[in-house]
Amino acid sequence: MEIKTKYQFTYFIYPYVINEEKYEKYINMLLHNSNLRLKLFDKDKDEDVYSYFLPRVRNYIFGSFDYSSSKLKKLNEFDNNMKSVLLLKSPCVLFEYKLKNSMQGKAGKKDGIFFDITNIQVLCFNTGICFLLIKTSLDEGANLSEVCNFNYKFRDINSNKNKLNEFENIKIQTEKFNDIKEISKLIKEITGSNIYTKELNIDVDRFITYSYACIGQEYWEDKELLENEFYKFAKIEPANFVVEKNKTLNAVDMQSAKYAITNISTVLLTSDINTQNYTKLPHQYEKQFLYNYIYELYKKICLKKINRNFNINNKFEKNKKDFIEFTKKIWIEEATNNEIGIELSEAWDNALKTSRIYSEVKKKYDILYKEKNIEKTQKSNKWIAIILIILVIVNIINCIKMF
Repeated sequence: MEIKTKYQFTYFIYPYVINEEKYEKYINMLLHNSNLRLKLFDKDKDEDVYSYFLPRVRNYIFGSFDYSSSKLKKLNEFDNNMKSVLLLKSPCVLFEYKLKNSMQGKAGKKDGIFFDITNIQVLCFNTGICFLLIKTSLDEGANLSEVCNFNYKFRDINSNKNKLNEFENIKIQTEKFNDIKEISKLIKEITGSNIYTKELNIDVDRFITYSYACIGQEYWEDKELLENEFYKFAKIEPANFVVEKNKTLNAVDMQSAKYAITNISTVLLTSDINTQNYTKLPHQYEKQFLYNYIYELYKKICLKKINRNFNINNKFEKNKKDFIEFTKKIWIEEATNNEIGIELSEAWDNALKTSRIYSEVKKKYDILYKEKNIEKTQKSNKWIAIILIILVIVNIINCIKMF
């Protein structure tokens, strides 16, 4: 039996890293891209995001919440070069891609998986760590198996090992892009060469997926079918994947909603028995929870970057400062007081192994710190010895002169 969805979408998340020394130039390039517009947040319009995040994290990701009306007016009056100077003072800058409305008239063709791109965002932190987010949705009433197949295929569109003809049966349904090849071109245009991303051992071939689907209550009650399909949905497996018995997921279960979290995906499957599951919850999931997830991914990549810097250069004082700043401003700060958000944050931390990575970086920092102090002590002792020898020689000379 096929499980039909009532509503579904997937965000494909692509982390990438820009050289910090080129960050200003990169932001300026995004500002000059005619297909992108600066995304600013308003306390009234985006009250849901504003109230979800605690002040310090909110200010770190969404600095525009604190922009006064006069500052916003000035920002709009500035040319792109001046905007760049102002935006560089913010820890995080967001952009949205300008998409045209979806094309009509393709629904009758059944020779492929039809999907639409409804939103593209670019989030850039001043550490050089950035995220490209592409929101997709299949035709209304798509089967959950089709969603699984689509996610399984689409997440690899940036991979060099895959030929584009493997995606010929995926048909795009937006006027902005004609085919998958154009999306791959867009990814490269925005993310660049990925040299620094690869140095942090981040997968540059595959997207991370963040998916939502709502299904009928009649499917929800078929526990065996539901668990099998949910496992494939969470693990980004194709519809024909055979799920072994006793397979478990890192899941957060509620009465009519199931969250599952892996190191490469987050999914939410809901039942239509509760109207909020296909009205309020998907909105919350793709705004508050999505940005919370990006923040958790950001923390992990920050730690990988700090760890890499400890390994490859001798700028210990700068690296020490970066690690302490990260600990004070990011690591110890809770993102939200929302109960589900707290539970998801803990599950993300567990799946991404962020706390373990922090402990490993902290150990490395402690070792390097001790080594540097030993070196300083040895140098200090060396100079003290030299000074004492000089003093002894001076005293001997003075004594000789006296006689």
